[in-house]
Amino acid sequence: MADNSEPPSSHLASHLASRLDRMTAPGRSLAPFRHTAFRAIWTANLFSAIGSTVQSVGAAWLMTELTDSHRLIALVQASVTLPIMLFGVIAGAIADNFDRRRVMLSAQGMMLVASAALTLLTYEKVVGPYLLLTFTLILGIGTALNSPAWQASVRAQVGREDLPQAISLNTMAFNMARSVGPALGGLLVSLWDVGAAFALNTVSYIALIWVLLRWRPEAPAPVRQPMLPSIRIGIAFCFTSEPLRKLLLRGFCVGFGMAGYQALMPAVVRDQLHGGELGYGLLLASFGVGSIFAALFVTALRRRWGTERVIGLGSFSYVITLLVLPLATSVNAALPLAFIAGTGWVNCLTTLNIATQFRSPEEILGRCLSIYSAVTFGGMALGAWIWGSVADWQSVPFALGGAAAWFGLSMIILPLIAPMPKPHEGRVTLN
Repeated sequence: MADNSEPPSSHLASHLASRLDRMTAPGRSLAPFRHTAFRAIWTANLFSAIGSTVQSVGAAWLMTELTDSHRLIALVQASVTLPIMLFGVIAGAIADNFDRRRVMLSAQGMMLVASAALTLLTYEKVVGPYLLLTFTLILGIGTALNSPAWQASVRAQVGREDLPQAISLNTMAFNMARSVGPALGGLLVSLWDVGAAFALNTVSYIALIWVLLRWRPEAPAPVRQPMLPSIRIGIAFCFTSEPLRKLLLRGFCVGFGMAGYQALMPAVVRDQLHGGELGYGLLLASFGVGSIFAALFVTALRRRWGTERVIGLGSFSYVITLLVLPLATSVNAALPLAFIAGTGWVNCLTTLNIATQFRSPEEILGRCLSIYSAVTFGGMALGAWIWGSVADWQSVPFALGGAAAWFGLSMIILPLIAPMPKPHEGRVTLN
């Protein structure tokens, strides 16, 4: 009798294929990967983000070698986020008035040139504190131009049902980069030099530019409007919409508090933990791992607990980290705290981003997202300058304690004066 049974390998392949189909079914966590454009852009963006985090590690550590000023060290972080505050609204209007793919290509090309120039000048040993800040500022402007167009293009990559999962997966890619990039950056700087980190970032832009050149989204041509009236319409909508006003205030407060940790970490590693480039990279990697861990569960937490509790949990994670970090005496002791801070980053910012997306009409989506980013990252830039100044005035532990107090007060006051919008409050219909 003929044996018609399938070999074990066929059973395994069928089981894996069935499991993959379930995971990518509409509405599931990996559903956006069913879309070819999303897969390609997500993968290329992951490599680009890794390059950016490698560059950030190199720039932050190079500044600790160029100066003893906590303010200048903190301004490396501020120079990345400040352009989003200053130019983000204009970038949002550009994203709504021009082809978003071409806007992203222009931004990526500008960052490629700037990163290549920084690499060359670093190898020539002519980079000082202010020249370094100038180049990080230029890269920040590129990010500010790219971000609204990229975030608004997600709807063109996936369907309506998969949009929340696509946002979460993009956040996960960013945080995967934060887990791999910092450790890789610290390794490159310790084994070679800062120029190697900048060179890797330069190369990382190429894959995303290539993918964007090949992508041809099926989207209606944008209706062009004069820039200033276009910006005014976006600002008017955001500040007359009560749900969006609440989200903007929450974003600013969260960003301001987070800057206490993000901007002062290089100084903490150098002065308190007595670590080097690799130790700094490992702490950032632990932060990224915590972010990935939180991204796996944040959607389920929002459905079960609601957005207010999830943001409260994220804020509390920072309170714990900022209060305990001054007691750490080694990089190893600080690694769990970085992990906890990473979970707080995702719980807060992903929740706020999704809430903003679902309350922004398609025709002004880029402007709404850019205004949210401008306010949130403006809070980070202002916080970086203030917490760095406080550290110079008193000490780094004092500044970290101040940031913890800010988060603690925010957890009490903000739910009373600016509660998170209810599930259907201000929500727009997505096509």
